[in-house]
Amino acid sequence: MKPLLFTLKAEPDQRLDLSGLTPDRLVRRTVKEIEEISIGTTRNAVKVGDLFKVKLGEATSVRFDGGSDRFDLLGAKLLPGFEIHVEGDVGAQLGRAAKGGTITVAGDAGAYAASQSAGAHIDIYGHAGDFLGAPLAGEMAGMSGGRVIVRGSVGARCGDRLRRGIIIVEGDAGDDLGSRAIAGTIIVLGEAGERIGYLNKRASIVLSGEYDLGPTYVDCGAHNLGFAKLFAKSLAQESRGASRLLSGRLQRYAGDTAVFGKGEILIPA
Repeated sequence: MKPLLFTLKAEPDQRLDLSGLTPDRLVRRTVKEIEEISIGTTRNAVKVGDLFKVKLGEATSVRFDGGSDRFDLLGAKLLPGFEIHVEGDVGAQLGRAAKGGTITVAGDAGAYAASQSAGAHIDIYGHAGDFLGAPLAGEMAGMSGGRVIVRGSVGARCGDRLRRGIIIVEGDAGDDLGSRAIAGTIIVLGEAGERIGYLNKRASIVLSGEYDLGPTYVDCGAHNLGFAKLFAKSLAQESRGASRLLSGRLQRYAGDTAVFGKGEILIPA
């Protein structure tokens, strides 16, 4: 099955809104109709045909050959059963409010990737910017379902206001990891910055090393957690590092007791 293919002709000179190029919006459209879709964000109009060479294929799968850090909102509101692959970088708000489907980025992603994603599986093989899975200004909840794996590192406030779902970072994470998280799971295999789990309500944050967690996290001792071992098995095919981390004995810290105190931070015992 050949995907619907967008080949980048040249680097865009403005940020692009690619929210209209999801598979469900392109089904049964001709090449000419797709090329006429407006994707510009400034007064200078830009259409798909100005920047991409379009080749028709099975519209349930869309592929971008060539990327840019100006590709914003790619995969926004993606529906279950569809997939998008990008051979290159993307900009801000990758997979914004995606309800399902699969998004794969063979490069870096900008800020607010997976913001309010509700069920998509998103794989980023490079690095991701600040606010991974976090809400935009004025919104009360971030990512609410699905799974995100970043093979590189992420910026600050990863998992901010996370409501549900799984975030795995195989590299390092910036400051305020899991800040204000409501629930869900965040796993970091590298190092993490300051203020881990700040105002965490009920989320589980799993780390690969020891950190100064501050006085609002309470040491609950070392445990062989049955749910963690089952979770590890389910992740074995997606992230071997995360699976190994969850398979061992874990030291549990309950918090943040400055709020509900029903969350936890788990580190190898």
